[in-house]
Parts: sequence; C-alpha cells; structure tokens
Amino acid sequence: MSLFTLLIMLVLGFNVNGQVDKKASSKTSISSVQLIQFHSEHRCKTCNLIEKLARETAKKYPKVTFMLVNVDERKNEKLAEQFEAAGTALFLYDTKTGKKKDMTDFAFMNARTNEKKFISGLSKEIKTFLK
Repeated sequence: MSLFTLLIMLVLGFNVNGQVDKKASSKTSISSVQLIQFHSEHRCKTCNLIEKLARETAKKYPKVTFMLVNVDERKNEKLAEQFEAAGTALFLYDTKTGKKKDMTDFAFMNARTNEKKFISGLSKEIKTFLK
C-alpha cells in the first residue's frame, strides 16, 4: 500500500483493511457523514451520471464527504463487503454511528429520467440523515 493511499484512508477514517474506523474518523475527518458510490471497473452511462449528480449534490453540504470506490480493486474488498456492494451502489453513511442508508434504487430510478428529482431527493435524504 502506498503512503499516499494510507494517508487518504486515515483522513477518511479507514483502517488498513479498508474498513471504516469509527474512532479514527471522528478524530481526523472533517465530517462523519459520507456519500459513498461503489462501482465496478466497467461503468455504464447511468453509473457515471449517478457519480456526477451525487458529487454535485454532496458539494452543497459541507458536512458530507463524497467517496468513489471501485469494488473490483482488491484494496476495496473489505469495504465493499461491509456494504454488500458488488457493483454500482450509493450509500449515505455515518462513520460515528455506523448508520447506513442505501440510496441505490433511488439513484437508478432517477438519474437518467429526472436529474432535478435526483438532486432534490438526494438533498432531502442528506438533510434527514444529518439530523
């Protein structure tokens, strides 16, 4: 594992096994809430659009960090298992409490059909999740 990867993992609150370290994340991360998009190596238009819209939405919330995780990379195996993600998936996750909200179905249903609904719906979920 490179030094850069290790530093990023520590800042985001992950231990060396790729799992979220609740103690480390509360001390080193600006935010405990993460919007995590998992993806496989080969991505479709919808998967790329989900990333674009999720990033755009997360930027509106200083307390939310966006993460993009390739499930096909060995270094992400444990994290993918923790979220039971085998391909594209979208989760809200609180590293302090362990609370998760699976947004995958919502993302696929709205990303290509109604971008405004995607952003407003995800924004609503983020606001609720932050409470």
